[in-house]
Amino acid sequence: MDIAVNLVENYLRLTGYLTLSEFEVQRRERDGSFKTLTDVDMMAIRMPDEVDPEDPHEECRLILIDDPVLELADGDIDVIIGEVKQGFADFNPGIKDHMVLHSMLRRVSWAYEEPLEAVVEGLQRNLLHYSPGRSGGRVRTRLVAFGRSTINDLHTISLSHMVDTMLRFFQKYEEALRPIHFKEPAPAFLRLLLKAGFEITK
Repeated sequence: MDIAVNLVENYLRLTGYLTLSEFEVQRRERDGSFKTLTDVDMMAIRMPDEVDPEDPHEECRLILIDDPVLELADGDIDVIIGEVKQGFADFNPGIKDHMVLHSMLRRVSWAYEEPLEAVVEGLQRNLLHYSPGRSGGRVRTRLVAFGRSTINDLHTISLSHMVDTMLRFFQKYEEALRPIHFKEPAPAFLRLLLKAGFEITK
């Protein structure tokens, strides 16, 4: 796996998303052969984070990063289709293709009350679409480019921001995270640098 994709996937997991990575979306041609339309680097879904005060296991919780850059709203499901670049954060044209978006969103079609065609059209127009959720609430679906950038917003998250956020998270919760062995390359390397006494700055 590309190291940048690994970094993004682990950043999203640590902020509470379920992730799928590195898809090739293919189309069958008229002659029966297959053509690759594009590679989709990242898809992620985050369910609303509700804590039941009566939960007898409340003392045993996941420790997650609370990152304001994600602009999460209470009660909303957040769906991300992402492009990951080691260079400048931008979108390949193929990620906006109707067939590509429809193919990816079929994996989470159970979340939407409206047809997927409406979600796809919204993403093609605005890179962002709000839908009524099938079980109530809203589903926010968006395209996000991960890579080198001077800004962080709904559609762009920089690699440097993710590294900085994960490092601060590891430092803050070092005692709780000490028993955990991160086997994924990106977070494991960041933790190794911290353990070795490196100070990482931009």
